[in-house]
Amino acid sequence: MSSTLEQTQTRESAQNFATGHDGKRATNLVEAIAQSIDQARAVDEPFFHLEFERVFPREIYQAMLAAMPQSADYRPMSGRSKSQGAAPTRVKMDLFPEYVRHLPQEKRGIWNEVGRALCSEPVKEAFIRRLEPGLSRRFGANWSSAKFFPIPILTRDIPGYSIPPHTDTHWKGITVQLYLPADEAHPNIGTIFHSKPANGPLVKVTQMKFVPNSGYAFAVGDNTWHSADKVGSEVTTRDSILLTYFVDSGMLRFLRNRGKRVGNFFLNEFRRVKGS
Repeated sequence: MSSTLEQTQTRESAQNFATGHDGKRATNLVEAIAQSIDQARAVDEPFFHLEFERVFPREIYQAMLAAMPQSADYRPMSGRSKSQGAAPTRVKMDLFPEYVRHLPQEKRGIWNEVGRALCSEPVKEAFIRRLEPGLSRRFGANWSSAKFFPIPILTRDIPGYSIPPHTDTHWKGITVQLYLPADEAHPNIGTIFHSKPANGPLVKVTQMKFVPNSGYAFAVGDNTWHSADKVGSEVTTRDSILLTYFVDSGMLRFLRNRGKRVGNFFLNEFRRVKGS
């Protein structure tokens, strides 16, 4: 297939989602993602995790690539992300309706459906089911009773981005990263997983391949050491979806999870007004 024909079909895939929400299509997407979780490869080392070879149906993935937001649609991401001078090397856009609504119509439909699907109960239940070894290690015998609040964000890393080895904050229960490259040009910039021997330094055990429609997931624990090497100048962007399931119990349900979503919404609206 010629590149011109591929680009035309990709644009048509995105346009198919611009007409609004389709209940049957949305249900099919949820089922497809849940099925990909059930079919993911389970790996024990250096800690229990899942590896995905295909997450989204081909047509959906093409539409996502065609509808990638512009730089101005993102905002800087806080945390361990690095910056080069005043320019952040990792930016994000939350895949909630209140953020996606600012996108052009031809891009809004696909990201609305992807965000809703990633926040769905069947997808969450599939992750909890498949990540039982890690969740039981973290939460004990009552692991199946643990509650989680999903936050999906579209992230973009540029040359200079890196993140040192870390295990993720204890507020997080499940970490998922879904890679969104257009091709396999840079498989070597995926996330690195480490082991930590008793009284010894971290050891690099494996590295995820940064290839189209792939990714990984793990239940956050004190042993889930991971990192990312510095993105080189040969890379234009390192695009992915970070789907984080935050622990959702007690007052945290309101003070941290839902409250944070509301707070981020107002900050984003203020940023857009200030920049207009």
